Amino acid sequence: MPDRYLLFYKPYNVLSQFSEQADSPARSLKEFINVPNVYPVGRLDRDSEGLLLLTSNGQLQHRLSDPKFGHLRTYWVQVEHIPTEEALQHLRQGLWIQTYRSRPAAVKRIEPPELPPRDPPIRYRQQIPTAWVELVLSEGKNRQVRRMTAAVGFPTLRLVRVAIGSLTLDGLQPGQWRALSPAELMRVKAEI
Repeated sequence: MPDRYLLFYKPYNVLSQFSEQADSPARSLKEFINVPNVYPVGRLDRDSEGLLLLTSNGQLQHRLSDPKFGHLRTYWVQVEHIPTEEALQHLRQGLWIQTYRSRPAAVKRIEPPELPPRDPPIRYRQQIPTAWVELVLSEGKNRQVRRMTAAVGFPTLRLVRVAIGSLTLDGLQPGQWRALSPAELMRVKAEI
């Protein structure tokens, strides 16, 4: 059987796994994707949204998941307050988070993007402004984006992965998936 390659727009409160957890109100990928023998390349935590690549190709999964290969991931992040240029510069240089130093990130402020509403919506407090930033990382550690923004004083409210390399969310709504086109698959293989 040929390998399968899928793009999935993971909604909020969905685990990046097919098995369900009895003690968790979160849903699993099994509720959305009925394709045998595909597994997520990397993870998005339960409270993050956005692009997941799933495949049955173990070698491609390893190359895209292993931090030593440094493939790019792009995130749109809504944060509390308005980030200062100094805070953004710290993110660009890399910073200490717990026991490791993050790699430098490409980061810039962006206008609020047009995204489907999150269910449930993020908390809203009239006295605290929010802003959006785009972060491009070449590594993906557990809750890294949230830890990075918190470390510079701007906690994450909403986190959406919008791209993995050249693959994007374009044309997908939360909970939808589709197979990669042959051209997309060629680009992914060229990027690794």
